[in-house]
Amino acid sequence: MTRATAGGMMAAMPTRAPSPSSPQSPAPLPLSHGRGRTRAGAALLVCLLTVILATPGAAAASPADPAAQPSGADLGPDRLPHCAAVVAAMSPRDRLAQRIMVGVDAADPATTAETVRATQVGGIFVGGNATALLTDQALRGVQAMSRIPLAVAADDEGGRVQRIDDLDGELPSARKMAAQLTPEQVQQLGLQRGRQQLARGITMNLAPVVDLGGQPAGAVIGDRSFGTDPDTVASYAAAFAEGERKAGVFSVLKHFPGHGRAVGDSHKGRVTAPSLDELRSADLKPYATLLGPGGPLADGRTGVLVGHLDVPGLTTGLPSSLTPAVYQLLRTEYGFAGLVLTDDLGAMKAVTGTFELPEAVERALAAGADMALWSSGGRVSPVLDGLAQALAAGRIDPGANDAAVTRVLKAKRACS
Repeated sequence: MTRATAGGMMAAMPTRAPSPSSPQSPAPLPLSHGRGRTRAGAALLVCLLTVILATPGAAAASPADPAAQPSGADLGPDRLPHCAAVVAAMSPRDRLAQRIMVGVDAADPATTAETVRATQVGGIFVGGNATALLTDQALRGVQAMSRIPLAVAADDEGGRVQRIDDLDGELPSARKMAAQLTPEQVQQLGLQRGRQQLARGITMNLAPVVDLGGQPAGAVIGDRSFGTDPDTVASYAAAFAEGERKAGVFSVLKHFPGHGRAVGDSHKGRVTAPSLDELRSADLKPYATLLGPGGPLADGRTGVLVGHLDVPGLTTGLPSSLTPAVYQLLRTEYGFAGLVLTDDLGAMKAVTGTFELPEAVERALAAGADMALWSSGGRVSPVLDGLAQALAAGRIDPGANDAAVTRVLKAKRACS
């Protein structure tokens, strides 16, 4: 038996006599059998070392030289690669793909994996009640198809809107949480739920809702809201989001700039919210509290989802998700520098009643959304084709596009 020495040569190890019951080991070859070749090889090795050491710059490659050691100097303080280098290495089409979140069929892991492999989208949205994609670690296989970590999003608010209740138990509605639990208990609930989500492969929860709502429980917002008081809503939303974040799940506040007191349901048609001045006095306060300077969720680990709302004094003819002034309001007045997504662009008539999907996605990204979401699945290649044409024609600004891709990658902890 032999082992490698520090010099790379082989030294003889003591051998143990075989027991009577073990098969006889072959006798070692006499050392003299290859002595001539060993001497010649040693002489050649000496010559090679002499040449290497005499070559200029060879000393710089010596392990003793600190400059030759891995230093992490090209990484950020969190040991992630710098985003500028990551984005620069991506093709224009791959950058645009990172700005797409497409709905997938949770009953069909194989098709989901192929969609990700073929398109390299930035995220997928898991909707409906099917669970095949959320069991047996199916999402690991989907993640393996993506060259960049994939955002896996779900609506898991609690109450009427949740995704893993059949697997991990039900979550109370926001209204019930606020009525029956303290913020500290809600944070623990968020932590537990976040751990369950992450264990199943969900990395982003499109929750909590921060809309103000005094509507009947079954209304479009209804019991999805923590209440009608902005401070109460902010307190409970912060607690739930912080629990999720502690578990490692990216949280998303919705529906900016405020759906709770709007008239209508954006799933069914256009919706009119109170005027901008009225929203500022109430509905927008949770965003200011949570995301403003020094806010508890203003550290880049929480995003914002923009709804499809008509807001007097803010929007003019287009729903909020397609209106540049809405994104400017969030970025400038509220100082939010994190990830911004749209609400569903493919299955909500507030948008689909006017625009086909490719145009809606282009308008949303050009207006200021970082990611465009649609739940209806498919159609990724035609959308990407349209976005590539828009980028080439200048309808999507290249600098703004790179900045949005950077925010997407940061949210997914792919770079810093």
